[in-house]
Amino acid sequence: MAAKKILFVSQEIAPYLPANEISSFGKALPQSLQGKRFEVRTFMPKFGNVNERRNQLHEVIRLSGLNIEINDNDHPLILKVASMQPVRIQVYFIDNDDYFTKEDSDIDAFGSNRPDNDERALYFARGTMETVKKLKWDPEIIQCSGWMTALTPLYMRSMYTPDSASAPAPKIIYCIEPANPEMAPIDTEIVRKLIEDGLPADLVDKYKADRMDVNTLHRIAIDNADAVVFLTPEPDPELLQYINQKGLLVLTKQDIDEKGVAQFPDFYESI
Repeated sequence: MAAKKILFVSQEIAPYLPANEISSFGKALPQSLQGKRFEVRTFMPKFGNVNERRNQLHEVIRLSGLNIEINDNDHPLILKVASMQPVRIQVYFIDNDDYFTKEDSDIDAFGSNRPDNDERALYFARGTMETVKKLKWDPEIIQCSGWMTALTPLYMRSMYTPDSASAPAPKIIYCIEPANPEMAPIDTEIVRKLIEDGLPADLVDKYKADRMDVNTLHRIAIDNADAVVFLTPEPDPELLQYINQKGLLVLTKQDIDEKGVAQFPDFYESI
């Protein structure tokens, strides 16, 4: 029986970003699955404080070079890769100087305080989707973790077509991670930018609002997911109610604490 292909799209993974509970989870889960009925690949942004030399990143020329247009500006896609040890999982880094270079004003590794977070998430989603297409590698499960990945489910549902005509649409899991309380509001122009990028207006118009925050991104992801994982200490009641209304399968941090990453194969099978 062929191994099931899982694509992990993560905001933070140790050791590329400093080890903490979330980045360590981002490393431990893919490592626990590789070779055990699963074939794993991982994507994350190449934030400015990812040390390229220490982590042995190198550019993949054949996968780089695409221009992604956002808000009438072209942003070149640079794709870098490293091998997560000791199981040698391919980790692909979406890089761009306009969006991921470290700035002195950044309040965390992700630059959560930046006013262009909507465009940064959009660029990362587009870059991930386009690279998966070029790889001709059709995942059966896509797990997205963190607000920076929140637009990836939308793009995968709306604009991604598996390379093989016989490949089923992938199951998508969205993981809600703790966000910096000082995170900047989301630009209310995000809906216009998504439509300009080719997404149907009737799909994204419902997100228009006078004020948007990280929960806006979470709702967009939830609307395009098959299951949701809360990596926050407690599930946000508003989001939990939103998820329950959709009848999605939910896994909480308390559930994970009981068995750790060992329960995820069964979780995937239940979706």
